[in-house]
Amino acid sequence: MGCNLQVQLEEKTGFFFSGSSSSLQPEGLSMLNGSVIDIKDVAFLRDNRTILGGITWQVQRGQHWAIVGANGSGKTTLLRLATGYLWPSRGQVCVLGNVYGEVDLARLRRRIGWVSSSLTEMIRRHQTALEIVLTGAFASTGLFARPSPQDLERATALLNHFGCAAVAATRFGVLSLGEQQRVLIARALMAEPELLILDEACAGLDLPMREALLAEIDALARAPSRTLVFVTHHIEEITASFSHVLVLRGGQVAAAGPKADVLTGEVLSAAMGVCVRIDRHDGRFWPRVLRG
Repeated sequence: MGCNLQVQLEEKTGFFFSGSSSSLQPEGLSMLNGSVIDIKDVAFLRDNRTILGGITWQVQRGQHWAIVGANGSGKTTLLRLATGYLWPSRGQVCVLGNVYGEVDLARLRRRIGWVSSSLTEMIRRHQTALEIVLTGAFASTGLFARPSPQDLERATALLNHFGCAAVAATRFGVLSLGEQQRVLIARALMAEPELLILDEACAGLDLPMREALLAEIDALARAPSRTLVFVTHHIEEITASFSHVLVLRGGQVAAAGPKADVLTGEVLSAAMGVCVRIDRHDGRFWPRVLRG
């Protein structure tokens, strides 16, 4: 199931501090009306096991997508392929108008913000919160170059915006989970990315912290120059800002399209293997497992 919806948007300044020396201008193909992500017949195999099989998925500019599915359905693997940290066994990955295999990934990653437990594992935990944010200017996991004064100003402003100014000099490894998540989102925004990928950004957070972070994500989604992709196990975390949903089951696309068409009891029951009822309140979808 696909979706051809395209939304034409007036070009405007990004949500965060436009004009930083860290930002990069898009290269090549104009992306105003094009695909932000275009994945065609992608398969990924490991140890003779099919993790993803024949995935075709397209994200148009102006859309924000949530990805849901049971454990092991391939959600994180799909995003690691989209960010170039894994390579497909078959098929083509095109992000921001660039076909993987024909582009300098190190440079392209500066246009992609990524928050994931997979990234957290690569972070040097002895670095301070400020240093972690600064690595986002270089799309690296360590600070290997001297940041510019503009980079320092921007990183400090981002930490302040996310309520982390007081822990700027604190080592990442001793921050609370909520602080770590906010620092990583600040890092993801350092280079003013056109594509922001959030993989289980709310995992492990208590209810007040989760709702505060979801409000921040909603604010990020209001920037017309940015596309968000949000992976979650919890349907209720898909806020009103998300227009589309991709459902994975067993490494295959179970459903994809506008949120209201996909987040139904029928679709989610088939994908999750249990009987699910969906209730809607205040623009959000709340699942309930029916037993008996």
